[in-house]
Amino acid sequence: MTHTTLVTSIQESTGKTAITLALGLLAQDGDETVGYMKPKGTRLQSNVGKTLDEDPMLAREVLGTDAEMHQMEPVVYSPTFIEQAIRGREDPDELREIVAEQFEALAADTDHMFVEGGGSLTTGGIIELTDDEIAELIDARVVLVATYEQPGDVDDVLAAADRLGDRLDGVVFNLVGEGDHDELENDVVPFLEGRGVPVHGIVPRKQDLAGVTVGDLADELAAEVVTDVPTDEFVERFSVGAMGADEALRHFRRTRDAAVITGGDRSDIHTAALEAPGIKCLILTGGHRPPGAVVGKAADKGVPILLVRTDTLTTVDRAEEVVRSGRTRDAETVEAMRELLADHADVEGLLGH
Repeated sequence: MTHTTLVTSIQESTGKTAITLALGLLAQDGDETVGYMKPKGTRLQSNVGKTLDEDPMLAREVLGTDAEMHQMEPVVYSPTFIEQAIRGREDPDELREIVAEQFEALAADTDHMFVEGGGSLTTGGIIELTDDEIAELIDARVVLVATYEQPGDVDDVLAAADRLGDRLDGVVFNLVGEGDHDELENDVVPFLEGRGVPVHGIVPRKQDLAGVTVGDLADELAAEVVTDVPTDEFVERFSVGAMGADEALRHFRRTRDAAVITGGDRSDIHTAALEAPGIKCLILTGGHRPPGAVVGKAADKGVPILLVRTDTLTTVDRAEEVVRSGRTRDAETVEAMRELLADHADVEGLLGH
């Protein structure tokens, strides 16, 4: 009898892929044969006319499975597909049947199937295939991945738990900042468990999993690096320098692990950014070279300057995409997550043992 675990999340970008695959590795450590499926492909990159989701491709590499892509990802949940579904050109019953068939085929020779949800718990409602509906269809127990920044986030956890009902096996809090850990452990977890929602782990935010290095960012943005300083600092967020210099300095001082994106001709903003300790690099747009004094000051402070030809808005979009898809998409990240779960979660509970 195959054991099935579906990993879902309240919102996107919570580390769901890394957790799903790390659980697969942990199950393999326990000598289980493992399969993977992501019924709705949502992280799409167009690939020679076929749209492939990056997560099943990573699953093949990490878990060593030789399943076909169309089995692992039976529904390509692309913008075009969604438009067609809204126009009534996709039959939910037919799609359910396809998902069930492919699941059966993949589960046939495995001890434990790991099924990754769509973008979030409610993705797929248009075709009546939200993650809770999929769990029902393939008889899965569900692990819910949540993040935590403030007590109000518990509302979302309770709503998701309510929706999943008896299928919910437990919650894993991921990407938890140091400052939030104690509140979660001492107040939130006992509260949730008192409401019948088990918590299987509190996984800390690890910077090398949460951000990208300045060097990686430069490569991805095809930027010219005009300073000769190390580029191994991590960037997690971006600050756009579009205000006056005094206001910019106040704003930059409040942010950490950030890159400032601004026009190459705004030397007042460049100077303000170089005064703030949390700014890890400057990304200057529009192909303008900054004045020599700015480059000299950046070199003294050890802050890299990246030069790109695109305008500020395009650069912000691309940079955020790089950080969002970040490092969670490689085997190294999954390995790091396996260790984090082993240290900070009840692995036996998560695997349903």
